[in-house]
Amino acid sequence: MSEQNSPVQVDSLPRQAIQTNPSHTANPVLLTTQTDSRDKWSKKVDFLLSVIGFAVDLGNVWRFPYICYQNGGGAFLIPYTLMAIFGGVPLFYMELALGQFHRTGAISIWKRICPIFKGIGFAICIIALYVSFYYNTIIAWALYYFYSSFTGTLPWTSCDNPWNTPNCTNYFGKSNVTWTTFSKSPAEEFYMRKVLEIQKSSGLYDVGGIRWQLLLCLFLLFTIVYFSLWKGVKTSGKVWVDAAAQIFFSLGPGFGVLLALASYNHFNNNCYRDAIVTSVVNCLTSFLSGFVIFTVLGYMAEMRDVEVEDVAKDKGPSLLFITYPEAIANMVGSTFFAIIFFLMMITLGLDSTFGGLEAVITAVMDEYPHILAKQRELFVLGLITICFLACLCLSFQGGAYVVKLLEEFGAGCSILAVVLLEAIAVSWFYGIQRFCDDVKAMLGFTPGTFWKVCWVAISPAFLAVSIFPLLMLFDYRYPEWSISVGYLIGASSFICIPFYMVYKLSLTSPQLRERPHLPATGLPHPRHNYIRGRPDRREACQH
Repeated sequence: MSEQNSPVQVDSLPRQAIQTNPSHTANPVLLTTQTDSRDKWSKKVDFLLSVIGFAVDLGNVWRFPYICYQNGGGAFLIPYTLMAIFGGVPLFYMELALGQFHRTGAISIWKRICPIFKGIGFAICIIALYVSFYYNTIIAWALYYFYSSFTGTLPWTSCDNPWNTPNCTNYFGKSNVTWTTFSKSPAEEFYMRKVLEIQKSSGLYDVGGIRWQLLLCLFLLFTIVYFSLWKGVKTSGKVWVDAAAQIFFSLGPGFGVLLALASYNHFNNNCYRDAIVTSVVNCLTSFLSGFVIFTVLGYMAEMRDVEVEDVAKDKGPSLLFITYPEAIANMVGSTFFAIIFFLMMITLGLDSTFGGLEAVITAVMDEYPHILAKQRELFVLGLITICFLACLCLSFQGGAYVVKLLEEFGAGCSILAVVLLEAIAVSWFYGIQRFCDDVKAMLGFTPGTFWKVCWVAISPAFLAVSIFPLLMLFDYRYPEWSISVGYLIGASSFICIPFYMVYKLSLTSPQLRERPHLPATGLPHPRHNYIRGRPDRREACQH
C-alpha cells in the first residue's frame, strides 16, 4: 500500500499533532487525535459483542415475527430486505464511522458536524430514556418468568391454579377439546392474571395497585445495570413504514448507541467490516426467530383448530410471554428449557439496556466534562435512579397499557425522524465528500459509490414517511385522550431539534448575516486540525 493511501496512524501521535500531505490540499481532510484520557476497548471482540448485543435483542424474538406476519408473511421480507440494504446498513455504517472518527457522544459530536443540528443529540437521549423505561419493564417480566420456572411443573401448564378462570382451556395432550372465542390457554392466563394481574385494572383510567414482585425484579435489574456501567466500557405505505421501524429499531442507528460504542474504538479500526458483520448477524437472527415463531403458531393453530391470526392476535410481548412459554411447556424437559429460554431473554434485554444507557451516559459526560469527568459513578447512579423511579408507574397492575403506549410512541416514528435529519445533516451540511475523506483517513480507502448514493439520497428517501398506529391491547381500546398523550410523548423528543435551532440562530444570527471567513486553522477545537480548503456549507453552519 502506498504512503498516500495508507491510513493515518493517529493513535501514536501527540494530541495536537498535524499531519499534512501536499497532494491533499485540494481535498481537505479532517484529522483527529485521540485523547489519552478517553477509555478505549480493551479488545476488538469486546466492541463487536457489545454492538451485536445491542442490535440483537428482544425485538428480534417477538417484534420481527409479529410484524412480518401482520404485513403478509413472506411478502414483508421484500421491503424489509430493501430497507436493510438501502437504509439500515448504510446508516449503521455511517454512525460507526462518525463515532469512531470524532470520538464523542451523541450531543457533543454535532459541534464537529453542524452545531445547528445539536438538538438531534438531545432528542436521541430522550428517546433512549423512553425505551429504557418500557424495555426494562419487559425484562422484569422475563425475570419473573425465570424465577417461576424453577419448579417441577411449570405454573402455566394447567388450569388448576388460583388465578385460572372457567375459560381456561388446556388442549395439549388431550382430545375432543373445543376451542371457542372465549377460551384462554393456561399460558395466557398466567401472563395476564398472575404476572400482570391486569384483571384488577380497568385501563388507563384505573391502573390498579403496584405489583411488588415486578418492582423487586426491576430493582434487581437496575442494580445489575448500575454495576455494569459505573466504570465505563472497560467493564461492560404501511408495510414500508413497518419495515423501516423494525430495521431501525433492531439495528439501532439513531439511538446514539453506535456513536457511543464506536467512540471508544481505535482510530484505524475497520468499522466498515464491523457494520457488515453486525448487520448480517442481526438480520439472520430475525429470520431465524421468524421461522421458529411461525412454526410454533402454526402448530398451536392446528391444535386449537383455529386460524393463525387468532393465535397471534396481540402484538408485542404477548408472543414472548404466551406463545413461547406455551410451546416450551409441552416439550420434554420443559423446566430446563424454560429456564434456559428466559435466561436468554434476560441477557438479550440487558445487552440492549447497557447500550442504550451507555449512549446517554457518554453523550452527557462528553457534553459536560468539566462537571462530570470525575463523577461518573454518581452520575450513573442518578441516571439509574431516575429510570427506576420512572418504571414504577409501569409496575402497576395496568402497567402493560403504559408499556404499550411508550412502545408505540416513545421511539417508533420519532426515531425515524431523528435518523432522517441525522442523515441529511451529515450528507448535505457536513458534506458527503468531507465525510468520505474522514472514512479514508481512518480506513485507508474511500467508501464506494453505493454508500455515497445511499447516504445522500436513498436512505433519507426511505425514511421520509411515518405514521402513528392504532392502539389496541388485550381487546382494550385506548381512549382518545391517550392517543393525544402518545403524540406528546413522540413530540417531546423531536421538539428538541427545532427548539435548539431557534436557540442557536438567536445567538449567532449577526455572524450568519456577515458570513465571516474561517481562519486557516479551521475549527478552534484542540482535537481538530484542518488542511486549508475552500469554505463550504459546513463552515457556514459552524457559525
